[in-house]
Amino acid sequence: MSEEKQVVTMDKIISLCRRRGFIFQSSEIYGGLNGAYDYGPLGVDLKNNIRDFWWKEMTQMHDNIVGLDASILMHPRVWEASGHVSNFSDPMVDCKVCKSRFRADQIDLNAPCPVCGNKDSFTEPRNFNLMFETHIGANKDSASVVYLRPETAQGIYVDFKNVLQSSRVKIPFGIAQVGKSFRNEITTKNFIFRSCEFEQMEMQFFCKPGTEDEWFPYWREQRMNFYKKMGIHPEHLRWHQHGPDELAFYAKDAYDIQFLFPMGWQELEGVHSRTNYDLTQHEKFSGKDLTYLDPETNERYIPFVVETSAGLTRNVLMALSDAYDEEKTPEGDVRTVLHFHPQIAPVKVAVLPLVKKDGIAEYASKLEHSLREDFVTFYDQSGAVGRRYRRMDEIGTPYCITVDYQTLEDHTVTVRFRDSMQQERVAVDQIVPFIKNAMKNYKRV
Repeated sequence: MSEEKQVVTMDKIISLCRRRGFIFQSSEIYGGLNGAYDYGPLGVDLKNNIRDFWWKEMTQMHDNIVGLDASILMHPRVWEASGHVSNFSDPMVDCKVCKSRFRADQIDLNAPCPVCGNKDSFTEPRNFNLMFETHIGANKDSASVVYLRPETAQGIYVDFKNVLQSSRVKIPFGIAQVGKSFRNEITTKNFIFRSCEFEQMEMQFFCKPGTEDEWFPYWREQRMNFYKKMGIHPEHLRWHQHGPDELAFYAKDAYDIQFLFPMGWQELEGVHSRTNYDLTQHEKFSGKDLTYLDPETNERYIPFVVETSAGLTRNVLMALSDAYDEEKTPEGDVRTVLHFHPQIAPVKVAVLPLVKKDGIAEYASKLEHSLREDFVTFYDQSGAVGRRYRRMDEIGTPYCITVDYQTLEDHTVTVRFRDSMQQERVAVDQIVPFIKNAMKNYKRV
C-alpha cells in the first residue's frame, strides 16, 4: 500500500461523521443549535466504547478507585463554595450595531467589528458567567435558582464523606465519574471540541498531605499510557505544563495532555495537583466535618487531591482525527479508512455473503446472528463485495468475514483485516477465538 497520506481536515471529519451517522448538528431540521450535537448510531457506540475503555482502566484495573454518578443539579451553595458563582466567567464585549458578542481577550477592541465592520462599536468589557442558570420549584425567584453543573468534579467532593463511610475505602483512594457538564460557551467552534453540552471522565485521587508529589507523576504516567493503549499515535500526544499565568490559584502543579487535532495542538486531558482547596471550601460552606481519620496513625486531616480530568467528547474527536486516513490502494483508487483500535470501534465484525443466491446469504445471516453474543456485528449483502469492504473501512470495522461457495463445502470463511487488507481463511467454529485473539494482539501499523 502507498505511504502517501492525505491531510486530515476538520471538514473531512465533519463530512464523514454526518454521512455515516457518527455525529449530527442538534435540531438540524430547524436550522441547528450552535454548540450542541447529536450522536448517531455509530457515534453513540464509539463514545460509549471510549467511556467503557476508560472506566475499566480507572476502576476495574485499580483496587483503590470506586465509581460515582452524581446528580447534574446540585445545591447552589456548592458552586459558591467552589468559586464558580463569583469566578467562573469570561470578559465579554458586544457590538452595539450588529449585537454580536465576543470574548474581550480574543479580539482587538480598537479594530472594526469582524462581523459588521463598524468601528468604535464595542461595549466596555464585562464578566459573563459561563454557568447555565435555571429554577427548581413553582416560583422563579432568587430562592429557586439552581445551575447545570459546569464540571463533574464537585459532585465527587461533596460525596467524599458518603463514599468514605459506605465503601470502606482508605486513603489513598480515588473516586471516578463520567457525566455531562454544561457551559454557556459564547465561542463554540471546531465541531465537538468546544460545545455547550459535553461529557467528562474525571477521577479525584485523595491522598495524605505530603504524598501528592509522589502520586502526581504516577497519574501522569498512567494517563498518558491510557491513550497509547487506545492505539493513538504517540507522536500526536505531548505534555504541556501550566506556567505561573495559567496555574489556577488553588493548584500546586498542573499538566495537560495535548493532542494534535486538525486545528493544531489542543488540550485533551488535565492532570492537576489541587491541594485540599475543594474539600476545605465545602467543609467551610456546609459546616460539615470533611476530615479523614487515619486508622494507622490516628491523625486527622483533610486529604490532598490529584485530579485527572478528560473530555469524553474531545476523546471522540481525538479518536476520529487520529484514525482518519485516505490511502491509495494497489489498484490505484483511494479508500477512506478509520483505523480505530478494535476495542473502541463501533462495529467489530461485518459478515458479507459473496452473493445472495445458492444459500450463501442464508448461511451468512445465520453466522452473523451467532456472533452477536461476542461482538457488535453488521450484516451487509448489498452491492459488490469490494464496495462493501470500503463501506466497512469508512466506519472503522476492523474485521470483515466473507461467506462464499467454499464455505458451503468446508465451513471456512475469509477474514479480511481492515488495516492491511490481508485475508485469511478460518474455520467457522474457530471464528470467535480467532477474532478475540486478533483484538487482543492488535497493533496499529
